[in-house]
Amino acid sequence: MTGQPNPVEALAAALIAARRSHHPMVRDEADRLGEMIGPDGAYAVQQLVCDACGPAVAWKTGRKRPEDPVIAAPVLEGGLRASGAAFSTRELGACGVELEIGFRLERPLPPLDSPDFPTLARACVTPIPVIEIVDGRMDGFMEATPLAKLADNQINGGLVYGTPSEAGGLDLGQPEVRLTFNGQDVVSGRQPVPGGDAFSVFMAFARMVGTHCGGLRPGQIVTTGSLSGLPFVPPGTRIDGWIAGLGHVRTAFVEANADGGQDAAMSGQRSSHGHRSS
Repeated sequence: MTGQPNPVEALAAALIAARRSHHPMVRDEADRLGEMIGPDGAYAVQQLVCDACGPAVAWKTGRKRPEDPVIAAPVLEGGLRASGAAFSTRELGACGVELEIGFRLERPLPPLDSPDFPTLARACVTPIPVIEIVDGRMDGFMEATPLAKLADNQINGGLVYGTPSEAGGLDLGQPEVRLTFNGQDVVSGRQPVPGGDAFSVFMAFARMVGTHCGGLRPGQIVTTGSLSGLPFVPPGTRIDGWIAGLGHVRTAFVEANADGGQDAAMSGQRSSHGHRSS
């Protein structure tokens, strides 16, 4: 007689099925299983999902306050795109937008116990502008419990990265930013990094991630927390983010055509959601 899957396996299997079918799992079930497994179990779910749907190509991290521990959530293959690329309704059930400072790892980090680890590590990364796309594999994912969200890769739907185009002037604690949807300002002015200095958030992540989902590897990008809240947009939205000292990063949320392509005109409407935090 075959036993029932444990809660970690059950939640991972449901999230893998949701990713492959593009049909979300029931949030109440995700919440129930999430409360049974705790944080370690949520990371175990991430690992199983990464094994099935990965590899990890980037990372989401952050914290609400400088004294809080950071979380880790992999961005999986297919979700990382260069500035200018779009996401379609065939890929996303919803499109939340977070403008962030990211760090791209250019070479392996020094040993964590190095006396000058922060200084040495700073020479290994390049800060870049990024837009995180927020979407979940649960229905009503914004109302899910924290552990269910963590198990679902902290409801990451994708990541768009820009190329630094402005020399100097980057404030890692409270940069000047601008986020526009179809040319209309949504957020502008100086905005604080939620967990304090962005590089300190990156450092905390580097110290905690270990070998989880393959660990932090050269070429990967790490986000550090939203500078724009979490507004949701309908299809047909052009998204342009700017961070002083880094430059622009752009993407769009578009309707998928019946043949599986994307609507170049970005037409169509769908109800939008309010500003939240993932």
